Amino acid sequence: MAAITGVELKRPVWQTTGILTLAFWLSSSLILDLVIMPSLYATGMMTQAGFATAGYSIFWIFNRIELVCAALVLTSILAAQSTQQPSLKENRSIILSVILLGIALIYTYFLTPEMSALGLQLNLFDSTTVIPAHMNQMHIGYWFLEALKLIGCSTLLGLCYRNSVD
Repeated sequence: MAAITGVELKRPVWQTTGILTLAFWLSSSLILDLVIMPSLYATGMMTQAGFATAGYSIFWIFNRIELVCAALVLTSILAAQSTQQPSLKENRSIILSVILLGIALIYTYFLTPEMSALGLQLNLFDSTTVIPAHMNQMHIGYWFLEALKLIGCSTLLGLCYRNSVD
């Protein structure tokens, strides 16, 4: 029986966990940014009164998933580093994963609640919906952080993959 199950993994479990988590996180972020949100915008849902509530529901769930992914990536990198000699590449990957965790925390506890609160129409007698100027600034901040997150995830995925092949 030992001859049949003699398959050896070339990578430690933590490296595989980090790579798979980064791939999932990157792909789900791209689907949200390039498929779901443009579809909602094209169908006119963003002009509806209930969009702030729907958007908060979508991002509430997604932000918690991002927090779990960021924590899992940081944990996998720290665990992989503890089994090997630290190098400059690994120190850079720790810094990148801490930055990604910070971005996920900013999304979860600052941007999403603030943008949802700004999008709520609390005056039922006011029929015109004007986008507040502060909302546009928050969108710019969101897209800046999103670009940073996508670049960071891609770079970290490349570093983890190269480290696992070496």
